Amino acid sequence: MHRVAGWWDGFELWVAGLPFIPQFLVVLVGMVPVSFAIAYLLDRALRAALQLLGRDRAAELTVADAAILAEPSPVLVDDRTAGRSPVQTGAR
Repeated sequence: MHRVAGWWDGFELWVAGLPFIPQFLVVLVGMVPVSFAIAYLLDRALRAALQLLGRDRAAELTVADAAILAEPSPVLVDDRTAGRSPVQTGAR
C-alpha cells in the first residue's frame, strides 16, 4: 500500500508542477473517462434497484398507454394573439 501511496504522491507533485494548460489537459483526460464510468455504473445500479422494487417505467407502460403516447398532440393556438402583428421599433 505504501508503494501505491508513494506513486500517487509523485504523480500529484508532477501534475501540480506543470503549467496551467498541460495541467488542465492531464486532469481533463483523467477525469472525463472516470466521470463517465461512475455515471454509467450509478445508472446501472439504480436501474437494477428500481427493477427489484418494481418501480421501472417499462413495467408500468401498458398497451393503452403506448397507444395514447403514439397519438400526435393537437397544436393549440392562442386566440388572444391571433390577430396581432409584430411591433416595429423604427430603428434603422
